[in-house]
Amino acid sequence: MDLRTMTQSLVTLAEDNMAFFSSQGPGETARRLTGVFAGIREQALGLEPALGRLLSVAHLFDLDTETPANGYRSLVHTARCCLAHLLHKSRYVASNRRSIFFRTSHNLAELEAYLAALTQLRALAYYAQRLLTTNQPGRLFFEGDERVIADFLREYVTLHKGCFYGRCLGFQFTPAIRPFLQTISIGLVSFGEHYKRNETGISVTASSLFTGGRFAIDPELRGAEFERIIQNLDVHFWKAFWNITEIQVLSSLANMASTTVRVSRLLSLPPVAFEMPLTSDPELTVTISPPLAHTGPGPVLVRLISYDLREGQDSKELSSFVRSEGPRSLELRLRPQQAPRSRALVVHIHGGGFVAQTSKSHEPYLKSWAQELGAPILSIDYSLAPEAPFPRALEECFYAYCWAVKHCALLGSTGERICLAGDSAGGNLCFTVSLRAAAYGVRVPDGIMAAYPATMLQSTASPSRLLSLMDPLLPLSVLSKCVSAYAGAETEDHPDSDQKALGVMGLVQRDTALLLRDLRLGASSWLNSFLELGGQKSHLKSVSKTEPMRRSVSEAALTQPEGPLGTDSLKSLKLHDLGLRNSSDTTDTPELSLSAETLGPSAPSTVNFLLGSEDGSEMSEAPEELNNKDRVRGVGAAFPEGFHPRRCSQGAMWMPLYSAPIVKNPFMSPLLAPDSMLQTLPPVHIVACALDPMLDDSVMFARRLRGLGQPVTLRVVEDLPHGFLSLAALCRETRQAAALCVERIRLILNLPGPPV
Repeated sequence: MDLRTMTQSLVTLAEDNMAFFSSQGPGETARRLTGVFAGIREQALGLEPALGRLLSVAHLFDLDTETPANGYRSLVHTARCCLAHLLHKSRYVASNRRSIFFRTSHNLAELEAYLAALTQLRALAYYAQRLLTTNQPGRLFFEGDERVIADFLREYVTLHKGCFYGRCLGFQFTPAIRPFLQTISIGLVSFGEHYKRNETGISVTASSLFTGGRFAIDPELRGAEFERIIQNLDVHFWKAFWNITEIQVLSSLANMASTTVRVSRLLSLPPVAFEMPLTSDPELTVTISPPLAHTGPGPVLVRLISYDLREGQDSKELSSFVRSEGPRSLELRLRPQQAPRSRALVVHIHGGGFVAQTSKSHEPYLKSWAQELGAPILSIDYSLAPEAPFPRALEECFYAYCWAVKHCALLGSTGERICLAGDSAGGNLCFTVSLRAAAYGVRVPDGIMAAYPATMLQSTASPSRLLSLMDPLLPLSVLSKCVSAYAGAETEDHPDSDQKALGVMGLVQRDTALLLRDLRLGASSWLNSFLELGGQKSHLKSVSKTEPMRRSVSEAALTQPEGPLGTDSLKSLKLHDLGLRNSSDTTDTPELSLSAETLGPSAPSTVNFLLGSEDGSEMSEAPEELNNKDRVRGVGAAFPEGFHPRRCSQGAMWMPLYSAPIVKNPFMSPLLAPDSMLQTLPPVHIVACALDPMLDDSVMFARRLRGLGQPVTLRVVEDLPHGFLSLAALCRETRQAAALCVERIRLILNLPGPPV
C-alpha cells in the first residue's frame, strides 16, 4: 500500500471512529477516544506531505540503484510502520467497538501511545527537511558552522522520547526481536535503580530482577524511567550495564549454548617492540612499538579461537602467552593428529561504544565463525574509555594486528589471507588500524568486513541519526557520551576506593547482605505493584537511613495521589460504560487534555536551549531574549504554524554539542580522512542496518570509497537493530544477517562456499 492510500484509509477510519465515540455521551473515556482519533487524523494529514517530499529526493543519497538505503528512506519507513500500526488498530476498533469484550482502556492506552509516537515522527520529518535545505547537495552529514548544528542539536535533544520506550518499544523492528528489546528495557530501568549503590556484579543483577516487576506491567512507567536514564546517567552506568554479559554466570550460560571449539585461549602479549618488514622492500624493517598512550607500556590481551586444533596452537612458545581465566580456561593436550595450518586468519575487533565489553561478550558468534570459516580467529581486547581514551585502543589494536601478522604460524595459520573484521566501534578500529598499517608501510589486511561501523564521531546531524530518538539500543545522548569518553572529554569520577578497602572477602560479605536485603525489598515491591493493579492501595514503608535508596521516577509515580478517575480503573471499563459518566459527574474534575497527554502543550513551550545550565531561574526570567536569539538563528523554524511536538519532561540534559578538534582526526573519524589516506585501504565490505542511527556513516563512507575508485560493497539488512551480531542466535532474521557477514569474510579470504 502506497503512502497516500495508507493515509487516506487511516483518515477515513479515524473519522468513522470519531463519529461513533462522539455519539456515546459525554463520558470521560468516550471523550478521550474521540480526541485521540481526531489527533490521529490531524497528524496523519500533516505527516503525509512531509514524507512525500523526503521520498522524492531520497534516491539522490543512495550508494547506487541496487542499494536503496539512507537515513531519509529509513525515516520514511519508520513513519510508515507507525501509520500501519495505527491503521490496523483503527480497523480493529471499528470492527469490535460494539462488542462487550472490547477492552476499552487497553486500546485507548495503545492508541494514545502511538499517537504520541506519530507526533514525534512528524517532528523528525520536519527536521529531516531542514537538513535537506542546510546540508550540501548529496551529503547526509551537516558540514559548516558548528554553531548552527549545535543549535539544531540543542532543540532536537529536548524532544520527548518516553513514548518510544513504553508500549511502542521496537515497533519499527521485526516482531521476533521485540520481546528481547522489551526484556532489555525492563532490565535497564531496573538496573538503573540500583546504580551507584556500591553494589557489584551479580548483586546488582539479582536485585534488578526482583525490583523490575512494575516496569514489566506498566509500560508508561518504563518509558518515563528509560527517558530519565538516557537523559541523566553518565557513561559509567552504560559501561556497567553493557558489561553484565561479562559476569561469569551469564558468560558460562552463553558458552554452553554456543558452538564447541577446541581452542579458546586468552593470550597476554608483552609490551616488547619488534620489527616488521616493509611491503615496498621486505629487506627493510620498521619498529612496531608497544602501546604507550595515557597509561604507558602494558600488555595487550587477545583471544585465540579455533574450531580445530591446528599446528602451532599447542606450542610451548604460544603457551607462554596464555593467561589463566580460572574455571573457563581450557587445557590443551597434545593430540596425535592435528589439523594443518589454515591459509586464512581473521583478526577481530569487538564493538561496545569504545567503553564496554570484551571478546568474552562476542565469543558465541565468533565460535560459529571459526567453525564456518575453518580459520583461526584472534579477537583483540583493547583498553576501554574513559580510563583509556583515544588513541590507546588504536595503538593496542595496531600492535596486536602486527603481532598476529608476524606470528601467524603460532596461531595456526600460514597468513596467506588475512581479514580484519569488526562491528560498531570495532568497525571503526578496523578502518583506522588499516590506515595506520599503510602509514607505517607494513602489510595491510586483504580486506575489511565492518558491520554497522561508526565512521563519523563528530557531533553532527544526519537523517539516520534522527532515529536515535526512538532507538532503545543507541540513543543520541548515549552515543554522545561514549564518543566524549573516547575523545578524552569524559572525566573519570568513578572511585572504587571503598571496594579496594573491603577486599575480596569483604565484597562477598557485603554483596551477600545487599542481595538478601534486596530480595526482601524487591519481593515486597513487586507484590505491591500487582496489588495496586487491582485497585488496592499499598502502604509504602519508609526505608531506614542506614539503607539509602535513590527514588526513581517510577517510585515517585507510584506514590502520587489518585488521578481524576479515582480508583475506578480504566481497565475495568467496557463500551457500555462510556455513556454512564455525564457532565455533572465530572464538574469538579479537571478534564484530561488530549494535547497535554499525547500532543504536548497546546501553546509553544519555553525550551531551555542552553543545555547543561544548572540555573533554570535565569532562563525563565528572559524568555523573550532567548526567543529573539533563536529566531535569528532559525531555531524552531522547521515546524509549520500550529504544530508543537512534545518536549522532554526530564529537564535539561548535558551533552557535548561542540566537537573537540580530536574527533576530526582521521584515525578517529575515518570518514573525514583525506583521499590519499582512503586510497590505501584494502577492499571494504560493509554490512549495515536500515534502521540503525549509524546507517549514514556506512552509506557516506561507501560513497567516498566508490568515488575514489576503491573496491567497496554495502549490504543493508532490514528491520534489525544496531548490534545484531550479538543477537545472532535470537531469531531467523538475525541468523541471516550474521550469515551475510560470514559470506563477506569468506569472500575476502577466497574460501569456498559452505556445503549445500
